[in-house]
Amino acid sequence: MISVTLPLRISNPLNGSQGRSRAGQLYRAKQRAEVRNVVRMALWPKLGGRMPASGVTVTLTRIAPRALDDDGWEAGAKAARDGVADALGIRDNDPRVEWRYAQERGAVREYAVRLEIAAS
Repeated sequence: MISVTLPLRISNPLNGSQGRSRAGQLYRAKQRAEVRNVVRMALWPKLGGRMPASGVTVTLTRIAPRALDDDGWEAGAKAARDGVADALGIRDNDPRVEWRYAQERGAVREYAVRLEIAAS
């Protein structure tokens, strides 16, 4: 099993906190690209674009002072999910991957995402 904890702050993109302006859209796109790249670069040395033949279970755990609702967390985790898929060398809808989402309470101002990848 591979486990990596990254200091990422994932928020709910469904709340529209950045507004619907063009500047807000560009800001959110930049954030998503950064999260995807950080996750891919953190996992690449361990995975190297190789998907195990048996498949994997990927658990994304958000660590934060307060929990998000489930649909908000899954929507916010999309960029991290894409980064994991990039590191595995697959698309994020590959049937060999089972995606799981979890949340843990962290300390005040503690934000992170833990990625756990285990062979199925």
